Amino acid sequence: MNYSKLALGCMRLSKLSFEDAEKLILCAIENGIKLFDHADIYGARECERLFGEIIKRNPNIREKIIIQSKCGICKGYYDLSKEHIINQVEESIKLLNCGYLDILLLHRPDALVEYEEVNEAFNYLYNKGLVKSFGVSNMNVMQIELYNKYLDHKIKYNQVQLSIVHSHLISEGIFVNMSECESPSRSGGMIEYSMLNDISLQAWSPVMASWEDGTFIDNPKYEKLNQVLEKLANKYNVSKNAIAVSFILRLPANITPIVGTTSKEHLLEMLKAENIKLTREEWYSLYLASGHLLP
Repeated sequence: MNYSKLALGCMRLSKLSFEDAEKLILCAIENGIKLFDHADIYGARECERLFGEIIKRNPNIREKIIIQSKCGICKGYYDLSKEHIINQVEESIKLLNCGYLDILLLHRPDALVEYEEVNEAFNYLYNKGLVKSFGVSNMNVMQIELYNKYLDHKIKYNQVQLSIVHSHLISEGIFVNMSECESPSRSGGMIEYSMLNDISLQAWSPVMASWEDGTFIDNPKYEKLNQVLEKLANKYNVSKNAIAVSFILRLPANITPIVGTTSKEHLLEMLKAENIKLTREEWYSLYLASGHLLP
């Protein structure tokens, strides 16, 4: 079976009934989705519990998929202490009814993190067979470098916000040594760093502009972008969402888009992005139409 380059984000899974959630997950697996993304805070853990019930009723799917979860975000603070990491992972595994996590990500940078403690937590989880591999989310190059200085099990993944509109990771590479407002480095060259160090990038919210604006698809604030999206959608006979995902897939860094839809129809639409390879002119037309510039 050919596996999809996309992953299914489960942040909104708890909004579905058990029956609809089960249909969504099974549809994703049937269509090549292998990676399923969770976090302990999603739906106040209801998303993990619901997913675990699906596994309980369909035990044969466990070994067909990669289950990823995240920890570290608490109410009003971040906690990447050894005790918190271990406790949250054990609870995630219990709720997910999965036996182990294929991937654990540290959800946000904790300014008070003790790197030796994280190493102890990772070693404990790995040696107990509770986690197979480790990564981070929303962290920059130097933060990953610091972790890897202390970790026996190195960082293999970084999940970051990335879309046509929210494309700072791309812009900082284009605007090297320029004075325009696009030029500040927000990640330290994360795309290039990941390619050099065999770190797999995952893009969360590939169709979102910002928390304030929500999606840019059919958003009147992004009229010019939607005109270009529609033109390309008509050319390739796909949805605008698929074009937005293909924008990320076109990058040479082999980035995994995390699509958070709860609709089987939308999921199937976005999977069509894998059959599209935008030309350079098309890719840059989307980048410019979103409000970005070129130096």
